[in-house]
Amino acid sequence: MTRPRRWAPLLGALVLAGCGADPSDAGVVGVTVADGLSVSVVADGFDGPTQIAAIPGGDLIVAELNGTEREGNGRVLAVARDDPTARIVLVEGLVAPTGVAVDGDLLWVMEQRRLTVSPLTDPADRTVVLDELPFNGRSEGSLTTVEPAGIVYDTSGSRDPSRPAELRRGSGSLWMLRSPDADPVPLATGFKHAYGHVVDSDGELWSTEMSDGRLDGRVPPDELVRVRTGDDFGYPRCVGDRVPVTELGADDALCGSTPRSHALFEPGATPTSVAVAPWDPDLLVVALWNRGEVAAVPRWAADTPHVPDVLVAGLDNPQHLVADGDRLLLTEFSGGRLLEIRPS
Repeated sequence: MTRPRRWAPLLGALVLAGCGADPSDAGVVGVTVADGLSVSVVADGFDGPTQIAAIPGGDLIVAELNGTEREGNGRVLAVARDDPTARIVLVEGLVAPTGVAVDGDLLWVMEQRRLTVSPLTDPADRTVVLDELPFNGRSEGSLTTVEPAGIVYDTSGSRDPSRPAELRRGSGSLWMLRSPDADPVPLATGFKHAYGHVVDSDGELWSTEMSDGRLDGRVPPDELVRVRTGDDFGYPRCVGDRVPVTELGADDALCGSTPRSHALFEPGATPTSVAVAPWDPDLLVVALWNRGEVAAVPRWAADTPHVPDVLVAGLDNPQHLVADGDRLLLTEFSGGRLLEIRPS
């Protein structure tokens, strides 16, 4: 596993102009927090930060759009843990980098329709692993590392009839890739956009599901689901918690065979990330981009989908959560900040 001083030679040569909040600042103006938790600013001055990867015992990796989704100015930064205002550019010229992951000595980056990999020792020496991926017309989702090695990624679905056939395959899917030269292994299908995922302490895979558009005259709810290999969640014929879309010929018999929703969020909530709370392994924490909230869902199964509890509200498009020691790190996309949530 990469150690923090691997970045030391780079930090000496390529440090960006320091800008950021004092990491010791307590509280965030306009943000409300549930009892027993605190939120503080770790660093600011980012431009559309998306996913963050924490290297155990080392520094942080942050992807940011650095402009609009289609400008091609996206980049990946190394952020010094002991001085978050010290940053270096590892990779630049990216189109909508929404996913970044560190797996051993490899740095993975998910862009719009393209997955690349490079050595951590030379991040600019990138190899295109997958290209021309199907997507929803905007961006792909995040990346999740899995044991003993590899990543999980998603390809999103689209029902837009104006898009080329290869981009509107209906359902999106989750995939596992064990190494750069391996073939992707399908894990599950029947998603609109399985944007964020996490593996819990029992090895269970969890994914958010975000929907949009109207089916049977209404926008479906967003979801959190437990994923088992071979699952088909039924989109676009089945949405929400096994609800059939009659305009597409679905019925209760068809959708009743799909996996249950673990939790439901209101339509348009846009769950971009899920993480396991470091202070409670039985608590799943979800970033709701459009609602500006971080919500909590118990990990245990229930007879009906869980109703999430709000942990943090008043955020400016919370994007990605990752456990880092006893805290959760959170990128705030429109706020351009890196926050931390921890027990108070």
